[in-house]
Amino acid sequence: MLKSLMVAKAKEELEQEVLVKEEEKERYLAERAPSLRTGGMSLAQLQDLCRELHAKIDVVDEERYDIEAKVMLNTREIKDLNIKVLDLRGKFKRPNLRRVRVSADAILRSLLGSKHKVSMDLRANLKSVKKEDTEKKRPVEDSDWRKNVEAMSGMEGRKKMFDAAKGSAQ
Repeated sequence: MLKSLMVAKAKEELEQEVLVKEEEKERYLAERAPSLRTGGMSLAQLQDLCRELHAKIDVVDEERYDIEAKVMLNTREIKDLNIKVLDLRGKFKRPNLRRVRVSADAILRSLLGSKHKVSMDLRANLKSVKKEDTEKKRPVEDSDWRKNVEAMSGMEGRKKMFDAAKGSAQ
């Protein structure tokens, strides 16, 4: 309901604007180009009137040409500036952002202000892990790696690897 009323009001305002523009156009034309009264003029007077009209037409054409030249120049400048802007966008490299370490207390101070003194121990809620658990998960086969390298070096080591691969394939 409200939307339809707003659309109707806007439609009325547009119609009024069109009427106002037409009236302004008529007034402007009446000022600039008054109606010609050629009744009762002699041939010489009509020729003088034609010369005056041609002179006015020439002046208007010169103005129109000058304005068109200015518009063309401005559009060319706008295109050049748009091209420059696009070029600058492509060449601009964003700087790498550095990581800034801020403690939780500093963040809270900046958010709450310096009046509030809040200390937050983030490690208090963490689960403690025993080192024994991590050692149990590791396989015991990780012995001295130098022995393993020496055992596998040379032709004997390659033969062992070949035999191990052959045995697992069967």
